[in-house]
Amino acid sequence: MLLAAPAFAQQPADLKPSVEAQLPSLIEAYKDFHRNPELSHNEEKTSAKLADDLRKLGYTVTEHVGVYMDGSKAWGIVAVMENGAGPRLLIRSDMDALPVEEKTGLDYASHVKSVNAEGQPAGVMHACGHDIHMTVLLGTAKELADHKKNWHGTVVLIGQPSEETIDGARAMLADHLYDRFGKPDFVLSEHDDSAIAAGDVGIKGGPLLASSTSIDVVMRGIGTHGSRPEGGKDPIVLAAEFILLAQTIVSRQVDPQQPAVLTVGTIRGGLKRNIISEEVTMGLTLRTYSDAVREQIIDAVKKTAEGVAIAYGIPSDRMPTVTVSKSEITPATINDPAFADRLRKVAVATLGAGHVTVCEPVMGSEDVGLFSLDGKIPAVMFRLGATAPATLEESHKTGKQLPGPHSPLFAPVYEPTIRTGVTALTAMAIDVLR
Repeated sequence: MLLAAPAFAQQPADLKPSVEAQLPSLIEAYKDFHRNPELSHNEEKTSAKLADDLRKLGYTVTEHVGVYMDGSKAWGIVAVMENGAGPRLLIRSDMDALPVEEKTGLDYASHVKSVNAEGQPAGVMHACGHDIHMTVLLGTAKELADHKKNWHGTVVLIGQPSEETIDGARAMLADHLYDRFGKPDFVLSEHDDSAIAAGDVGIKGGPLLASSTSIDVVMRGIGTHGSRPEGGKDPIVLAAEFILLAQTIVSRQVDPQQPAVLTVGTIRGGLKRNIISEEVTMGLTLRTYSDAVREQIIDAVKKTAEGVAIAYGIPSDRMPTVTVSKSEITPATINDPAFADRLRKVAVATLGAGHVTVCEPVMGSEDVGLFSLDGKIPAVMFRLGATAPATLEESHKTGKQLPGPHSPLFAPVYEPTIRTGVTALTAMAIDVLR
């Protein structure tokens, strides 16, 4: 059982000058991370920079932690600082960027080009704020190193790869993370949020983020000349029919009291205008909070794909294939209620009650919950405000949507976001490690 948090009246005054002093260097680190993003499974330079900076702060750093399901090594890093007897706290940041071409026009914008997982040309951008997360981790690491007299125990800082493909946490655990570096007593993380004002944080216990399941559907047809569609079976038409029908699975087959989202995010098929291709591949993402609903929707996807194929007269040996990923899959993120309540009190004492809100659960997903070992370890992710308060207020008045995570226009207001993130995360860590 978690003990009540101790009095915390002195901590904000202790942290403010030291966080302010390191803010210029943190902003430079942030801009460097932002200019030089790397995609999931490819965080070589990013992890090296983060590891080097943590070593300079006095942490014992191990690189190349993580093994993916195909046997390849990951770029995960683990930085440990021991400070006597006490709790073991794991603090996690993710490192990877997205295949998004940046359109912010910022002077520190990314101009990196790469290829996505399908081999297609793509821009690369920190469009989800992992650059903010790494910067906050660095700032917190320095605060903890400089304030060792205020805490006791062991800090384990994680630079996690491949959050966007939701297989990085699993890869690190598969590489015997806890056997090698010790099983933590608590897990703590943050994620920036464009729906919360910079300077504020959001904390809630219970469900925070949905589970995520990646599904590939391949519609197989019979190829022929584009001028003779009757001579084959057009998988593009089948795919179009499937996509429309798939939109009714959640709206017409799932209990409306159960949140669920099914999105077709990719579709690939065809090589030339006048050729009816052999197959079309679609990439789907499924989000739920219920395992039962997840299985229900997967079954419905299979039945819908097969039903479309039967209706179009596809031969039995050319039926669609539906593959549920074994690696791009993660459970719902559930914050430990008692731990969340404790951290909320710390945040109120540190930032002021007016800067702490109760965030709402959303259908986005994360793999940080895997570090809790199915809830056996108390874990909390809090939300870090990243939008200028005046901009957010104007958005609420006008109803105009602001660019959020995964948008090519996503641009956190970095200075107050970093300041608040480092202050809040450090205060929470010191409270846990008293």
